[in-house]
Amino acid sequence: MQVDTHVHFWKYNKQRDAWITDKMKPLQEDYLPQTIALTLKRNEIDGCVAVQADRAEVETLFLIELSKTHDIIKGVVGWVDLQNENIEERLQYFSQFPIVKGWRHIVQGEPIDFLLGKDFQRGITALKSFDYTYDILIYHHQLKPALEFVSKFPKQAFVIDHCAKPDIANKKMEEWKSLMQEMAKHPNVHCKLSGLFTEAKWKQWSPNEFYPYLDTVFEAFGTDRLMYGSDWPVMLLSGMYVQWKSLLEKYMENFSEDERAKIFGENAVDFYRI
Repeated sequence: MQVDTHVHFWKYNKQRDAWITDKMKPLQEDYLPQTIALTLKRNEIDGCVAVQADRAEVETLFLIELSKTHDIIKGVVGWVDLQNENIEERLQYFSQFPIVKGWRHIVQGEPIDFLLGKDFQRGITALKSFDYTYDILIYHHQLKPALEFVSKFPKQAFVIDHCAKPDIANKKMEEWKSLMQEMAKHPNVHCKLSGLFTEAKWKQWSPNEFYPYLDTVFEAFGTDRLMYGSDWPVMLLSGMYVQWKSLLEKYMENFSEDERAKIFGENAVDFYRI
């Protein structure tokens, strides 16, 4: 099974989706499973993980409902208020939906020390008893507090979204590289090969710009803790779906068949219990 671990779905709402600015005009429309189904088929992707894009429980319920009628959705990474003092009660409620595999908060838009907050960490502590994963969405400059954060939860399954969004557009990587190497020393932390198109100059990149960043995460995490993702439809701001998948396939052309199978599906199946 080949799995795209990072896809978003929404019915566009101008007020709710204010983060989609006019600079991102192509995203100001509905993106639903039927919009991507043919693209996934053409790219030999058997299913995807639907990841939250809005901070509301209703978003999680929306993704759960979509999964009932679209079997390409193999898992949901939803949103729940991890700072809520009733977090265990909310997790208990969502545990009735086995399609929900884990949770995410859009930390990239929060203060630098957000992950170290007492209430948030109480919420993370509650995940383990439900066997939930947690997606870490941060920018590269938030890696230091993220390192301190993951060190407090050695048994929690984490995955770094979008390789922590390195500054590819400005070809900056030294600090990001050293911090990602430190992050990879935590065996419970995985990393998604997703979202890099939009960290480069939109539609002005060349494939070799991504190679030093891919080299870093492949050397640090190895092929057992990396997984393919697209960040569709956000990625469309900078390129086409087939371009990202074929770029990774080209990068991995000298890897073994087993290693490629891990990156493009097996690791996702294990991590998200698909």
